[in-house]
Amino acid sequence: MTSAATAPAMLAARSRSATRATAAAFVSVGAASASWTSRIPQIRASLHLSPAQVGVVLLAIAVGSLVSLPCGGVIVHRYTSRRTVAAMAVLLGGGLSIACVGYHAGIAAVIVGFFLVGFAVGAWNVAMNVQGAIVERHLGRAVMSRFHAGYSIGTVGGAVIGAVAVLLKVPVTVHLLGVAVLTAGLVPWAVRGFVADTDAPATDAARSDAGGVRSRLLARWTEPRTLLIGLFVLAIGFAEGSGYDWINIAFIDSYHVPAAVGTLGLATFLAAMTAGRWFGPTVLDRYGRVAVLRGLALSAFTGLLLFIFSPAAALAFLGVTLWGLGASLGFPVGMSAAADDPSAAAARVSVVASMAYCSFLCGPPLIGLLGDHVTVLRALVVVAGLAAVSAGIAGAVRPLPYTRLDNPTTDR
Repeated sequence: MTSAATAPAMLAARSRSATRATAAAFVSVGAASASWTSRIPQIRASLHLSPAQVGVVLLAIAVGSLVSLPCGGVIVHRYTSRRTVAAMAVLLGGGLSIACVGYHAGIAAVIVGFFLVGFAVGAWNVAMNVQGAIVERHLGRAVMSRFHAGYSIGTVGGAVIGAVAVLLKVPVTVHLLGVAVLTAGLVPWAVRGFVADTDAPATDAARSDAGGVRSRLLARWTEPRTLLIGLFVLAIGFAEGSGYDWINIAFIDSYHVPAAVGTLGLATFLAAMTAGRWFGPTVLDRYGRVAVLRGLALSAFTGLLLFIFSPAAALAFLGVTLWGLGASLGFPVGMSAAADDPSAAAARVSVVASMAYCSFLCGPPLIGLLGDHVTVLRALVVVAGLAAVSAGIAGAVRPLPYTRLDNPTTDR
């Protein structure tokens, strides 16, 4: 009797612990990512980089992620989401250390370090989104966008600390080395509360079936719905990724504001994304995925045009607010849509995340190369066009009828 009575309480406690641990994973990777992003102008100035060369540096991160993302499902399946996040936190800390110490010697060390950072972030993203989908099912309600709000909270915190570091003239190496040590030291401890992965193998026999696992993962690349979700997240991902990478530089170069104000422009964008993700579940429950994401994509389109063509920096801040709000739910809802079917969550999240990160691969060099000819600010017109495309294909994320959270065991 005692065991039966305490079982629900124990399950609830495990769910709360897993929720906190998953939130910590999202917040931590967001803070680490915004930390190095906030110091890009200083790294650029120290190395005397052109916009195209900055794009190459950012490309190293995207390439690292694209190498790890297609393997993310296999890695999570074999080692579990908890171990994957813990290992990637250590790798991210190492890569960030190489970049922030080595940039004094030249661009090569930055590229190597950022490649490792990108690899770590890619696998980390797959693992934490898989765990987020599992926690959603444990809780019986949609909370994925709240986890991504945690990511945005982390990015806001990282950007604000970066702005303070710039104002106080804290050296880039001191700032980012501190971030690296904290990430590698605290995240493995923080994610101990993850629950078991439904897609993770429980036996040695399952672990040895590597060929079968790879075949099942590759099969997900032929599913029309999965690919269309990936295309949607890729298109809206340009709006999110270009905001992280180029807002502060666009403010500084085209609106002629101080570096600290440019970083605050980035923080404004990230704050808008955070608000959208935090309040997203309520709006999604009321209006549904498709209508909400279509409206937000149009908000991103409008905000980008306002930012690009604004006659004054003050109005451009309104533009980045609409831009950030519009880009807020595309990635998290895309991940939830990919994970609608629990039996294939890791594989489909890996596919969608891999496609989405193509925007981070193509975006930095594209904007950088165009920026050499028409300025970074005007190059963002391409991003506005892709936001409009994402509005047109938002129907791809419509929930599967057999994976409703209030009846998760319903058959196809």
